[in-house]
Amino acid sequence: MARKTPEINSSSTADIAFLLLCYFLMTTTMNQDMGLQRRLPPMPDKNQKVEDQKVNRRNIIIVKINSADRLLAGNEPIHVSQLKDKIKEFLTNPANNPELPEKSEIDIEGYGPCMVSKGVISLQNDRGTSYQAYISVQNELVAAINELRDEWAMANYGSKYANLDEEKQNVVRKAIPQNISEAEPKDIAKK
Repeated sequence: MARKTPEINSSSTADIAFLLLCYFLMTTTMNQDMGLQRRLPPMPDKNQKVEDQKVNRRNIIIVKINSADRLLAGNEPIHVSQLKDKIKEFLTNPANNPELPEKSEIDIEGYGPCMVSKGVISLQNDRGTSYQAYISVQNELVAAINELRDEWAMANYGSKYANLDEEKQNVVRKAIPQNISEAEPKDIAKK
């Protein structure tokens, strides 16, 4: 006579699996993707009239990234590592070059009259641009503006921008505005 092998009691295995799942969900850390820090402009009032603003051509530098991740600043092909210096030169216009942005004197509350660049950076990319190239260009543009803010803060307040109080940081932001215009990606490869 054959002996029956006893069955394993599996009534609690579902409970154990559930407890293990809970344990791993609570103890595991997930990578957090960091996005670009941008403060969007406030929504316009519905009753506000839209005015066409004419921007002088010399006040705009167009930064283009194509689907092969090649970079153009103005009409010159450049490497990403050169972009920060190009943007700093464009925004400061140290030699008052008539091809670079003009400056206007504005009265900044809490500081007084200050010459401010009217320069605008227009970023355009192709739909085939890699995410890495796009982020690299964004980082260089923001780094250029941050360096200009640090230089201006050191010259006028003797401290870096990040170490200033909120009121002085606001003055620096008005003196060195971050004017980055981003165009919708184009699909050049299909044309």
